[in-house]
Amino acid sequence: MSIKEEILNELSTHHSYQSEYRDSVLEVFEDVIDFESHYEPTEIKDAFFRLIEPDRVIRFKIEWVDDSEVIHINRGYRVQMNNSLGPYKGGLRFHPSVNQSILKFLAFEQTFKNALTGLPMGGGKGGADFDPKGKSENEIRNFCKAYMEELSKYVGPHRDIPAGDIGVGTREIGYMYGHHLKLTGRFEGVLTGKHPTFGGSCGREEATGYGCIYFLKEALSFHNKSLEGAKCLVSGAGNVALYAVEKLIQEKAVALSVSDSDGVLFFENGIRSEDLEKLKELKFEKRGRLSEWSEPFGEYFEGKTPWDFSGEVAIPCATQNEISKEQVQKLIDNGLEVICEGANNPTQAEALEAVKENNLIFLPGKAANAGGVAISGIERSQNATHRPLSKTDVEEILVDIMKGIHMNCCKFVSKVDGILPYKKGANRYAFDKVIQATIKLRGRTRANNSR
Repeated sequence: MSIKEEILNELSTHHSYQSEYRDSVLEVFEDVIDFESHYEPTEIKDAFFRLIEPDRVIRFKIEWVDDSEVIHINRGYRVQMNNSLGPYKGGLRFHPSVNQSILKFLAFEQTFKNALTGLPMGGGKGGADFDPKGKSENEIRNFCKAYMEELSKYVGPHRDIPAGDIGVGTREIGYMYGHHLKLTGRFEGVLTGKHPTFGGSCGREEATGYGCIYFLKEALSFHNKSLEGAKCLVSGAGNVALYAVEKLIQEKAVALSVSDSDGVLFFENGIRSEDLEKLKELKFEKRGRLSEWSEPFGEYFEGKTPWDFSGEVAIPCATQNEISKEQVQKLIDNGLEVICEGANNPTQAEALEAVKENNLIFLPGKAANAGGVAISGIERSQNATHRPLSKTDVEEILVDIMKGIHMNCCKFVSKVDGILPYKKGANRYAFDKVIQATIKLRGRTRANNSR
């Protein structure tokens, strides 16, 4: 039996029916199995047996009451994947698609992403199959309090420090943090992504989107290309997407689109600063849909995605698996040169084959969107020292961290046909860092999954 078959057998036996998790493990495995200069194949196999199994998966029931005094039941989770590099760190996602497979995949990715930042953070992820859409402010607050009622038993500033993700922004973090304070009486850094008025970091909301563009700029420069004037297709309309658009505008690139699950809002001549302010008002204040856009600039196309249009750079910032192989091929036919992932694994595995065949610059999410968790790590430091930083200070730190991540991606790989294989570079660097820490903490032993 080959090593890959042994890994697949392990996944099938103990993580069956969890396709998202299986794919994320195999994606990393394929990039490190030929890491011959540093590891024997048997060492890589042993490492994967240790990495595949999360330290713990916590599942709990959430009962909450809506505005009509009706009780609802949701399922809540926290996956604590690996803490060899530091306390578990990773976001909370409130979305009806949430299940163990998705959260294990995200926690596995988070472990590698956090390793790339150079900060002392392990990997975790959590959330609930709760849908915030259509809920009142009071209902969201009730759910957040009910979720934190259970989660607070398993987290802490030196143990596990969750943050936000899809469906969980500064508002939701505030409700959960307030309830944790009420439950414990401790004002501590148990969550990141808080508002700056009570321990949050200035610039945290912008960090993932800004960091994505800083990484893109660094990668383009490494390939003797410029971001200025580049036509960029952006998906999503949340924090990551809109702040990525903001930074693109500042860097004099042309941001052509934003999108939601119903369609795409396309700007033929690029999104202007005044358009962006109206988009922020629509999404952040009114919490409206892009189909409600009524301004003269920008046209809404129901049922379409940004990948139906032409652009040089694709920046997917919505959700996992949003770009298919067919869409990538269409983008390539329309002049695509770069994919920079603002979301977690938005490019389907089959689509990566087309990326490789066409020699595109591909910037994986574990590197390109690590700015958010990096600044969450800085927020941890601020909470521990009770010393706030200015927004300017935070942005300077973010620029340095993203440059450092780019350097880390280059450490164990070289250009192939003029293109650096960033995904392989990121996976190799992070794998090496996590497994070396694991060995130093727990010893170098042969791994065998006892039945």
